[in-house]
Amino acid sequence: MRTDLFDFALPEERIALRPISPRDSARLLVVRQGDPVGLEDRLVRDLPNLLRRGDALVVNDTKVLPARLHGRRLPRDESGGHEPPIEATLTNRLDGSRWKALVRPGKRLAVGDVVRFGAEGRVCFLGQLDATVEAKGQGGEVTFAFAFHGAVLDQALEERGDMPLPPYIASRRTVDEADRTDYQTIFAREQGSVAAPTAGLHFTDALVEALREHGIGLHKVTLHVGPGTFLPVKAEDTAGHQMHAEWGSVRAEIAAALNAARRAGGRIVAVGSTSLRLLESAAAEDGTIGEFSGETALFVTPGYRFRAVDAMLTNFHLPRSTLFMLVSAFCGLETMQRAYAHAIEAGYRFYSYGDACLLFRGA
Repeated sequence: MRTDLFDFALPEERIALRPISPRDSARLLVVRQGDPVGLEDRLVRDLPNLLRRGDALVVNDTKVLPARLHGRRLPRDESGGHEPPIEATLTNRLDGSRWKALVRPGKRLAVGDVVRFGAEGRVCFLGQLDATVEAKGQGGEVTFAFAFHGAVLDQALEERGDMPLPPYIASRRTVDEADRTDYQTIFAREQGSVAAPTAGLHFTDALVEALREHGIGLHKVTLHVGPGTFLPVKAEDTAGHQMHAEWGSVRAEIAAALNAARRAGGRIVAVGSTSLRLLESAAAEDGTIGEFSGETALFVTPGYRFRAVDAMLTNFHLPRSTLFMLVSAFCGLETMQRAYAHAIEAGYRFYSYGDACLLFRGA
């Protein structure tokens, strides 16, 4: 399909720079397919009353790593001249001490250079965090070999790193300590993401308890979100876009519980596009969900036949993004165009820290 079909104009003031508090007080646009399209303005805390007893919510329990680091290249000779600052965003862990990263300005680094990452304004209990440039790729990508390894490296990154907020937020304000909590879901357990599964940001302990009281199950899967989630599709046709692979896991007992819920008449409700893509990757042709562990690069566009997921909770996404293409596949492009037009007109807040929508497929 032509990529420009998924374009739309979004006023800048609709982009949320901070989350609302409490999290479940965010607005929720309920979208049901039909003619006319069914649109209902609610709140996220209304979710228990919008689902049915026996439905199964699936959340992503990945944890965001403070993956944005600031440092300076160490001098290459004895002259010790002033070195410009380096910003690195870790994107993919290769082993206990090696990471791929996107670096700005990448042109200033050469293989063999050492970058020392600082921690201005923070108390750090570990020593200096140095990383050697092991390899360089295209577009500012480098491979760093850190001086620390394993859990010690993880602690060093926690001490020095900033949360890797998406560009549409980070370009408009400074990342701060509040983001360490705000950009993490209450389900976060398995560290490995460089972006949050943002639909999960709307949940509170009170909402989880209300769902339980209404007989709605909550199940956890893991998909580590990579930086490609924010990238626009640059190809003129969706067929020319290649998705970045991301690692995910569905445990056998979770798959069994979801299959049992569906056999009993419950619906599978994915919380976010990450959970949806993982469940669809783990599903057989008949919709049965199986145990899964590995990478997925599933690219969902209109025409895709959904096998595992019946409804989804998700945020409002960027124009021309793979995420807007996914929701357009789920509910229909025209339906989502109408829903987004309504959301813009009604003042909904967009993107990672914004409001949400609840999509019902084939309702």
